[in-house]
Amino acid sequence: QVQLVESGGGSVQAGGSLRLSCVVSEAMYSRRYIGWFRQAPGKEREGVVAASTTGGLTIDANSLKGRFTISRDDAKNTVYLQMNALKPEDTAMYYCASGRVLSLASDRYDDWGQGTQVTVSS
Repeated sequence: QVQLVESGGGSVQAGGSLRLSCVVSEAMYSRRYIGWFRQAPGKEREGVVAASTTGGLTIDANSLKGRFTISRDDAKNTVYLQMNALKPEDTAMYYCASGRVLSLASDRYDDWGQGTQVTVSS
């Protein structure tokens, strides 16, 4: 069973940065794609960025390109989401998820973390 644990959320002012972490259980880290998703109150969950845990494949939402970046630390089985130039509309619960396909569609992912809240104030 894949386990994912997010951390790093918090409150930040507009223009600030945060780095979220997603620790993935070792058993599945090397055979998965890890995606970051977010869901704001009253809105559908949307894909932010995703990457393979082997090789260098990534995919990201066009609307967030340039501000949000995914990276990995394979020694720690950890995938990061670096968020810069944050805006109030980035406020949401952020989740990482594990799947077998590189995609930003949430229904392509099998296992999910519990989420970490990001709040951006103006």
